[in-house]
Amino acid sequence: MTTRAHTVAFQGIEPRPVEVQCALSPGLPGFFIVGLPDKAVSEARERVRAAMSALGLALPSKRITINLSPADLPKEGSHFDLPIALALMAALSIIPPEAAEGTLALGELSLDGTLVPVLGALPAALAAAESGRTLLCPDACGPEAAWVGGTTVLAAGSLLGVMRHFTGAARLTPAQPGEVVAAPNVPDLSEVKGQERAKRALEVAAAGRHHLLLVGSPGSGKSMLAKRLPGILPPLDAAEALETSMIHSLAGLIDAGGISRLRPFREPHHTASKAAMVGGGRLARPGEMSLAHNGVLFLDELPEFNRDVLESLRQPVETGSVVVARANAHLRYPCRFLLIAAANPCKCGHMFEPAQACGRAPLCGEDYMARLSEPLLDRFDIRLDVPPVSFSDLDAPTESERSEVVAARVAEARARQAARFDGIEGIRVNADAEGSLLEEIARPDAEGRALLQDAAERFGLTARGYHRVLKVARTIADLDGSDEIARPHLAEALSYRVSVREKVA
Repeated sequence: MTTRAHTVAFQGIEPRPVEVQCALSPGLPGFFIVGLPDKAVSEARERVRAAMSALGLALPSKRITINLSPADLPKEGSHFDLPIALALMAALSIIPPEAAEGTLALGELSLDGTLVPVLGALPAALAAAESGRTLLCPDACGPEAAWVGGTTVLAAGSLLGVMRHFTGAARLTPAQPGEVVAAPNVPDLSEVKGQERAKRALEVAAAGRHHLLLVGSPGSGKSMLAKRLPGILPPLDAAEALETSMIHSLAGLIDAGGISRLRPFREPHHTASKAAMVGGGRLARPGEMSLAHNGVLFLDELPEFNRDVLESLRQPVETGSVVVARANAHLRYPCRFLLIAAANPCKCGHMFEPAQACGRAPLCGEDYMARLSEPLLDRFDIRLDVPPVSFSDLDAPTESERSEVVAARVAEARARQAARFDGIEGIRVNADAEGSLLEEIARPDAEGRALLQDAAERFGLTARGYHRVLKVARTIADLDGSDEIARPHLAEALSYRVSVREKVA
């Protein structure tokens, strides 16, 4: 007789169903796990043996074979312990076989039978809901998995609790979703003195999810502006929160099962490796780009990043997904983020200040910005100079708009875009529009078309640059509450496209 339990193997954020089959047969006693297991899965036999022994359950003097089907799918991680134990207990008639068959389980066993939390409870719960099974997981994973809502989630503290549940001795209570994580205190935009043009650019970037590059002297407020961006972005809707949380679940970033509606804000250091940015490692975990999905990726000191790391951004910025290709893995992670970057104009940072500039200016600026390839720069919708703040601005009383006021305008613009793209798969904001759809929603009037033609010839706009100007102009019109793109909207959008290298030169 072969008994079965069920679990999942993770390929990116996609949970692939795995059937755990257990067969007891005559022959030399032994415990074997087959089906392309990695080292952690192979070691499960010792953890399962010790956990069952701690419960007073002895393994029979038979050949025990565990098959993880499909056999050609790599199995990685310690979460296979619990489903292997379920299939084995069903084979030993300790629990009813139909109970193990109707359960999707994941969890690591300690030697005393305690269940240890594992990564990926949220996507596993989605797989359980799709297959019509109950999810069984460790106590610490229950609140996280319960957010799916489409299936019953049973959270147990130990293998003994699992056994008592399935034998009817003491039923487990279904887990309840964890609390919504309270939004942290995000710095307010009104704290930034001066820099009104930069604040406007930040508002436009937030409204249409347009990538933004800020170039300015040290201390001009570039990082201050970027760190206030989450305060003007709309909160994640239910679908976005679940999608983002699935990635964070695989990365182990969800605490106590809490789900956050605040958009992610990731700011990797400029020494980050390509694997840290794109994803990878032994289990091909998501990188910073995917962890920023539906949120913000802030790269401070952009030219200081390794050239290979920067060039790895080019394709994901366009496609909204990244493929982690390794010898033993080929995984796709979503990474539709808002890219904010900050840079000094030169190595010393004072090229535009003669009293403080080094003796190599302006050549030092040209060399420094040459670290950024033109194809990468072309992917920034908005490229802005951030001049030093004058003493009069610093000394003036605070009269700038608060983040909540700007956030209200951004929310209205986002609502207009949501209505515009309702029913169109994969299109949420103006930055996502392409091809004929972009031409339809961003057709300028006659004056605007003439201005755009003159600017394209004068500044040598690429095709990508031309289309990004239209996207930004569409967002500016949305902020203005206008259905049509007028000349002022295009003029403002064009003012954000002047090449950084032209400014440096």
